Formats: sequence, C-alpha cells, structure tokens
Amino acid sequence: MLHGVRGMNDILPPESLLWNEFEALVHSWANAYGYRPIRTPIVEPTPLFCRAIGEVTDIVEKEMYAFEDALNGEHLALRPEGTAGCVRAVIEHNLLHAGPQRLYYWGPMFRHERPQKGRYRQFHQVGVECFGLPDPEVDAELILMGARLWEDLGLTDLRLEINSLGDPHERAKHRALLIDYFTRYEADLDEESRRRLSRNPLRILDSKNPALQPLIEEAPRLLDHLGEATRAHFDAVLALLTDAGIPYRVNPRLVRGLDYYNRTVFEWVTPKLGAQGTVCAGGRYDGLIAQLGGRPAPAAGFALGVERVLALWQTCGGEPPAVELDVYLLHLGAESSRAAFRLAEALRASGFSVVVHAGGGSLKSQMKRADGSGAQYALILAEEELATQTVTIKPLRRKGEQRRVAWSEAEAVLAQMQFGSERSDGTDPVA
Repeated sequence: MLHGVRGMNDILPPESLLWNEFEALVHSWANAYGYRPIRTPIVEPTPLFCRAIGEVTDIVEKEMYAFEDALNGEHLALRPEGTAGCVRAVIEHNLLHAGPQRLYYWGPMFRHERPQKGRYRQFHQVGVECFGLPDPEVDAELILMGARLWEDLGLTDLRLEINSLGDPHERAKHRALLIDYFTRYEADLDEESRRRLSRNPLRILDSKNPALQPLIEEAPRLLDHLGEATRAHFDAVLALLTDAGIPYRVNPRLVRGLDYYNRTVFEWVTPKLGAQGTVCAGGRYDGLIAQLGGRPAPAAGFALGVERVLALWQTCGGEPPAVELDVYLLHLGAESSRAAFRLAEALRASGFSVVVHAGGGSLKSQMKRADGSGAQYALILAEEELATQTVTIKPLRRKGEQRRVAWSEAEAVLAQMQFGSERSDGTDPVA
C-alpha cells in the first residue's frame, strides 16, 4: 500500500470545505485593500532563494528541497516561501513600470523539517506584498490588514509584536557590536550560536535555547542604535497603530528568520497553538528587489500560515460550512436513466445542486441513499412517471406533501417549494 509523503497531508471533506470558505474570504479581504492576485511557479531556480533568504539561514542550509534537474542540469528548488518568487516575477515582467504594485498570493510552500502540529513539509501560505511605496503608512496598513482578517474570522488571543531592524548601515554597526559582545561569552554559547557568531550574529538573538536567554537579554539592542530617519519611520508606524486602536508590544529581540528584512518587522502570535504560535509575520524589505537584479525599489509584505490560521479558527468556533444538496434524483430502468440525466442537467443550469443515483437497485434502496445524502428533495423517475412524462417530488428535510408534476413544471415547482419563487422559463427541461 502506498502512502503520502510524511508531512505532506491530504485535505479531505469536511475540512476541505473550511479551506474553501477561508480562501473565498481571503480573496474578498485582499480585494478590499486594493490587492490583486498573482500566481508564481512552485519550482524556482535554487540561487533565487539562496540570494534572497540568505545562505546562512536554517531554510537554505537545512530545510529547502533543492535538486538538480536530471534532464538539463538546472539547479531547482521547491519554493520554501513566497516573497522571493513574487519579487522575481515583478522584476522579470517589469511590473513596477506601471507604478506601485499591491499583490497577493495563496499556495503551497515546502520545507524539509520534522513534521509536527502546525509545522509541515508541505504547508500553505497567504502572502501580501506591496512594491514601490516606502511610507510608514504601508507598514501600518499591512498590520491593519491582519487585524481586519482576525476580526472577520472571529479570532481571539492574537498579540502583535513589532521591532525595527534599521537600515543596512545601522545593522552593520550593530553586527559589529554583537560579534564583540558574544565573542566575550563564546564559551557559553551552544554549537549553533557559535557557528552563527561570525556569519550571522543577529540570528543568535532568535535562539530558542533557554540557557542563552539571559545572555541574549543583555546583548546590544539595535533599537538603541537607529538613525534619525529610521527612528522617525518606526515611530510613525507605532503612532498609526495607536491611532487605529491596535495594541502592540515592541520586542527588541524580534529579528525574523530571513535576511532580506529591514526597518519594520512584525509577528502576530498566539498562545493557543503551543510551540507553533506565530500565525502571521512580515515586514519591510527595501533592498531585495535590487539584490535580485532589479532597479532599487521599496517593498513590504507579510505571509500567514493557512494551517495555523485554520487551527486557530477552529479553536474559536470555526466549522466547515454545511453542504446542502438540493435534489437526489432516483430512476428505474435504462430509459428513465437517460431522462434523469437530462432533467438533472436542466436543474443544474437553473442553480440547483443535483446528484443522480448510480449503481442501480430497487426504489426502496435508492430512497435510503437519497435520505442519507442529506438532499432536501428526492425526485423519482420510475416506469409510471416515464410513461406519463411526470416526476414525483418528495420532500426529505422540509415540510410539504409529495407531488407529481409534469417534466416541464418540475423546475418551477421545486423553486416554489424551496424558495417560494418561480424559476422556470417555461421550457421543457427533459424534451
């Protein structure tokens, strides 16, 4: 027996219905802020992620599904995140020539890590990216978008953490201070942090090792070394959040795991999902477009983990929507079967959901299937109905008497019974 790849999960009914409902909500939500959908390939050149995310990151070093195409020798990777591919598309297709771009996407991402609840090898993200606008209002609006989505979903216990990583020259000065500080305590660092010390010391601040937390708390803070312009940008973002009534906590140790961020970074976190408490994260990445070969342009965005949002939604009462089947169509005999298919297509064209019975069986056994289907009505085409060109309509979930009507009337009668309104155009749906 074959099984799916570990950490890459099937999404089955009824859970898949919850996914569909969430996706529809996301499209409406993004459109309300003027964002347009973009779809990029799942497979991208490996160097794209190495250059964008950073060589000295867990994603590139340990988690990325990278391989050589046996047919042409290209080095390819399954996308571990969505921003790099979105930036590549913006550059390649010169989208900024038409002015600032607000884009969003939805799709699977891939990272080879130990599967656990809320962390999978194939997971899904919704990403929101804004290109060409440097203003602090953009940073604040991205955060407000998250707050709006949580409100639409009825989510509770989400906390906003925010920080500024400054500009590159400020980070370079801070990097030197971190190296000097942690070098003095190198003997106390774990192996991972010692490896990061010379290559990417900022990532030491992201360590989850409890033994290192007192040392990390005393490390130099980048917030204390921001320049005037960077500080003003950050203060403007915080002021806008305060004006909008969005509570936040400034967390000087929030660095994010990707190298391309600068200035504002933020995370929405919750205690309800255990260790995988980060539901949504993002920030500004003004240097990434130039880093990937485009003309310099500011950019900011965020991504949210679909699996984690849905898990949180369910803890807050979110349930898959009930699927109401309108009609289960029973039939006896080959000629009735053909008539049933024609009638079903006519009803579907008018907006009814219809299942035509398959697999034969007596009228009694078919009625048992009809009742188990959850349909509102059973429509019966047996020998007598076929001979008189009628159909029997039997309510299964609604009050009402069983009725036999002409084929040409079935559509209108169903509409009256279900909606209290005429739906037929007067034509014979079976003829």
